[in-house]
Amino acid sequence: MIGTGILKGMAVTLRNFAGSYFEKERLITVQYPEERSPLPENYRNFPILIYDGNDPHAGMRCVACQICEKECPPQCIYIIKSKDKKPDYVGKPQFYPAVFDIDISVCMSCQICVEVCPFEAIKMDKDFELSQRERFDHLLLRKEQLSQSNEYYHKIHPVEAAAVDKNLAGAAAAAEAKKKAAAEAAAKAAAAKPAAVQAPTTVASPESAAGSTAAPGQTPSDTTKP
Repeated sequence: MIGTGILKGMAVTLRNFAGSYFEKERLITVQYPEERSPLPENYRNFPILIYDGNDPHAGMRCVACQICEKECPPQCIYIIKSKDKKPDYVGKPQFYPAVFDIDISVCMSCQICVEVCPFEAIKMDKDFELSQRERFDHLLLRKEQLSQSNEYYHKIHPVEAAAVDKNLAGAAAAAEAKKKAAAEAAAKAAAAKPAAVQAPTTVASPESAAGSTAAPGQTPSDTTKP
C-alpha cells in the first residue's frame, strides 16, 4: 500500500515525542550543571599523564622517549628529558620528563599520542570544562597539571584501565622471571667454578719433563752409568 512507510515513520516519531514527556532517559533537556549526562567509556577530550601510587614523580610512567612529541600532528607537545634516572614499574632505571607541556588550545584530541606510547603513560581525559579567561598561558598545561593517578584513570575509563593494568602486570612478571632465571644461571656458573679448580691434575716428573733417553727395560739412572 502506498504511504505505509510514511505512516510507520510518523508512528516512530510520535512514540518518541510522547515518550520524551514520561520516560527520563528520553528527556532532552538536562539541568546542567546540577545534572550531567553520563559520558561514554570511549569519550576523549585532552591528554593526561598517568602515574602509579601516591607520588606523581616516583610513579610517573613516562620515560621521556618523546615519541608522542614527534608523532603529534599539530605539534602541541613539548618534552625535555631529565639528566638523571629513576626506577620504573619493573625496577629498571629510566629517564623521566623534566618538562612536559601540552598546549590544549592547539590539541585536536586525535589520540595519536596515546596510540604510539609504548609505556601506557599518556591517556585521554574526560574533563571538558577547561574554559579560561586567557588563551595562551592558561591553556598551556604543565606536567603537574597533566599528572593524574591510576585510580583516576580507573574512574574515567574502568574497562580500558583494567586491561592496561593486566598488560603491565604481565610485563612485570615476565621481567621478574627473566631476572630470576639470570640469577639462577649466575649461581650455577659460580658453583661450577670451584669444582673445576679442585679437579686433580697430573704433575710430570723432572725426568719425563726433560725427556728420557733410557732404552726399553732400563731405568733413567742406568743411562748415566759409564
